[in-house]
This record gives sequence, C-alpha cells and structure tokens, in this order.
Amino acid sequence: MALFLSIFPIVLLIWLMVKKNSMPSYIALPLVAALIYVIKIAYFGDKFMLLNATVASGLVSTLTPITVIFGAIMFNRMMETTGCIDVIRKWLATISPNPVAQLMIIGWSFAFMIEGASGFGTPAAIAAPILMSLGFNPLKVAIFTLVMNSVPVSFGAVGTPTWFGFAPLNLSPEDILSIGRQTGIMHFAAGLIVPVIGLCFIVPWEEVKKNLGFVAIAVFSCTIPYVLLAQVNEEFPSLVAGAIGLGVSVFAANKGWGLSKDHQKDKNLEKVPLGQVLKALAPLGMLIGMLVVTRIKQLGLKAILTSTTPWFSFSLPGLSDITVTQSLTIVFANIFGEAVSEKYQTLYVPAWIPFVFTVWICIVLYKTKFKDAWAFYVATIHQTNKPLLALMGALIMVKLMMVGGDASMVKIIGKEFAAMAGDNWIYFSPYLGAIGAFFSGSNTVSNLTFGAIQQQIATDTGLSVTLILALQSVGGAMGNMICINNIIAVCTVLNVENSEGAIIKKTIIPMTIYGVIAVTIALIFFA
Repeated sequence: MALFLSIFPIVLLIWLMVKKNSMPSYIALPLVAALIYVIKIAYFGDKFMLLNATVASGLVSTLTPITVIFGAIMFNRMMETTGCIDVIRKWLATISPNPVAQLMIIGWSFAFMIEGASGFGTPAAIAAPILMSLGFNPLKVAIFTLVMNSVPVSFGAVGTPTWFGFAPLNLSPEDILSIGRQTGIMHFAAGLIVPVIGLCFIVPWEEVKKNLGFVAIAVFSCTIPYVLLAQVNEEFPSLVAGAIGLGVSVFAANKGWGLSKDHQKDKNLEKVPLGQVLKALAPLGMLIGMLVVTRIKQLGLKAILTSTTPWFSFSLPGLSDITVTQSLTIVFANIFGEAVSEKYQTLYVPAWIPFVFTVWICIVLYKTKFKDAWAFYVATIHQTNKPLLALMGALIMVKLMMVGGDASMVKIIGKEFAAMAGDNWIYFSPYLGAIGAFFSGSNTVSNLTFGAIQQQIATDTGLSVTLILALQSVGGAMGNMICINNIIAVCTVLNVENSEGAIIKKTIIPMTIYGVIAVTIALIFFA
C-alpha cells in the first residue's frame, strides 16, 4: 500500500497532463501536491507541523527557479527591444542560412557552454528564444532544447552534480574522478545519437541527413574535448568543451563544411558590420563572463557570493529563525519550530547576477527609453504568474515526497524498485536517476537524493559502486528532458501555454533511448 500511495500521485499527475483534454500544469501540480499532503497525514502519519514547515520550505525554494525564469524572460525582452536579436538573426544568416547549422550552433554548442557555466535550466532559457527569433516553431524549440540539454548536464554548473551531488557519500577524490570518467564516456556515446533525435523533432529527417557531416563536426568538437577533460577533472568538461565546440561550429558553418547546398548564402545579403555584431552580442558576452567568473572557485568570487558567514539574524517567534549572510543569502531555519530549513542565495542564483544586472547595464548601454524598459518589465511580471503557481506546486510536491527519511515516498519507490531488480539493477540505475530529476528539476538534487540508495544497492549486489553512481549521474542528466521544472521554464520563456504534457510525451522517447545507451556502454566497458 505504501508503494501504491507513493506512486499513485505521480501517475495521476502524468495522466492529468498528457490526457486528451490535458490540465495545465499550474492547476495539476498544486492539486497533486494537496493530494500528497492528505496522503502523508492520513496514511503515513507524518506530523502536521512538519508537513506545514515542508510546504513553507517548498514556497521558499520556488524563489530560485522563478527568479531565474524572471531574469531570463526580462533579458530576452530587452534583447528584442534593443534590436540585438534582430542583428544576431541577420548575422547568423550571413554565417549560414542552413537551419541545421543554426540549430547546432545555438541549441547544441552554445547551450553546451552555458550549461557548463551555470546549469539551473539557464541554457534553454537563453538559447530557446534566439532559435524562436530565427523562425523556428516555439513548441518544437522547447522540445529540441530540452533534449539537447542532457549530454553536458552531469558536469554542468562547473561540475556541481558530480563533486557536490555525491559529497554526502564520503567518497575519495579518486572515486569521484572515476565516476566522472565513466559518466563522460557514457555521455559521449549518447552524444552520437541524441543530437540527431533532437534535430528530428524540429526539422525533417531528410534535412538532417543532408547535413550529417556538419552535425558530426558540431557534435565531436564538443564531445571529444568533453570526454578527454572528464578523465582528469570533474569541473570543466562541459564549460571548456562547449567553448571549443562553439568556436569550431561557427568556423565550420562559415566555411560550409558538411552542409548541403540547398541553403546557399544570398550573395545580395547585406553583411552585418562587425561593430554591430559585437554590440548585439555584448549582452550574451556579459552573461557568459559573469557566469564563468562567479562559478569558478579558483577566481575567488564564488566564495564571496556563497559565504555562510552571518551578517545579521532575527527570529519570528513560532514562524522561523532568519539569518542573512554576508553574501545576502537568506536562511530560514527552524520553520514552524521544526527541523526544516531553506535558503535563497540572492547573489549566486543566476537570476539577479547575471540576468537582471546585465539588463540594467544594457538599458544604459543602448539608451533604452524608460517607457520601453517599463513595458518589458511589466510584460515579464505578467508572463511569470502562471509558472509561479506551477513551480510552487511542483516544489511542494517534491518536498513532501521526501519527508520521512528512509520511510519517505521517494525512498520507498527507490528501494522497492531496487528490491525487484536485484542483481539486474544496472539496467534500471539510470532511470532512478531520471526519476530524481523529474521530481526535483536538478541532476544535483537527484544525486543527493538517490546517491546513497544507489551506493547501498551496489554494495549489497556486488556491483561496482562508482559505475552505479555514474549511471545515477547520467540518469539525472537525461531526466532533464522530462523534468517538470525545466519544461515549465522553457515554455514560459517561449510563451508556450498548456503544452507540458505534449512535451513530456515527446521527450520521454529520447530519454528512454539515452538510458539504453548508458547501460549498453556500462556493460561493454565497465561491468
């Protein structure tokens, strides 16, 4: 019964969102969260105040994704208002009018690099609107960017899912590096197939087939340095490989390498002056620059922006103890008197820095009129209303399912699946990681949630611990394709409404294939 009641809300949620007359996520998610709350009280017997504290924690945690979405939407509206998007579109047309080239440059290489710098769903939030401005269908762009944002994810945000996601397991540095090596090779193999599948969601197979040469150049220019770097480091594979791949892809597209002759450059097309291109790319350059310098710990800024040194504290009796750190991180502790806490890293979450800060600079740089700046600010607020409700529902649902330690709904699902699989767990390991990402919206949180279970299963069944954890990490990355949070975010940025269920029905196919590839590589090379 415990397993049934743990799985039922998820099955109900999926059904509500994919049925013929689907329910929008901003209604379905809060409803399912309320159902879980009732189940937790009625069957699992969790403390009333603990559940209330958990709900409050979920509301606070919503600040992270919603502010990232807010910043991304405002940034994109600024790019449109200032004419930067129009210049970039014209410039990309002069490099190559070929849609496959444009998709691979922006949706693969550029997004690969952004994932390496930031994570948090930022790649889709930045790349998707650029692709939409180039004339691609918004819904197809959403599916495409979600599928593409998988290979680099295990080393996203300067390797956070790997070095931080498995930190509670007390692994040696050698074990962490071994996990990274195996993870990199599995992702490399998936990278041979997944980009082609992603392209087929947005352009016909015949178009992809004619340009496979360029697709191969774009893929290998990212994945070869990626897998090589993963052999020696777990922080920089995605960031550095993405930068290399972007440079190679742009150069190859400009030369026409591997591209069909069906989309010839218009010789009468006016060449965009270099100065205009640089000015239009300046906001993106600022974004990337800020992401890089705030994520690489060796530069020192990361420590300042994540400092836990208290600045001041105060208490709201019966509600929470609140601490503001020197990095302006707001920590809510002992919520409703329970051992529940949550925090919002004001300066480190990629919202105010770099998105909003960049927008403020660009308003001055491009001499934007106050009424235009106010217009895109108001439009941004309006566009984030419904996603706020959806994200509140999603994060409260996740938090409630994780209440109870080893008796939590999430752990019950994981343990029961493991017990059923036994020695064959290697075939299922990545899909548990994907379930974690589906729940939480994060490869890092998936690793934190299920890492200990995967480690214990590997120990009990005699499987390699590092291999099973590598499969967990790959699963958390491929789960990005079906993650509710990411789907809501990209749909919001593209202003695509009530399509979450339709997207999941599409993206679950490449996610399943991804898991098969990962398991195959694991069995051939590591088992």
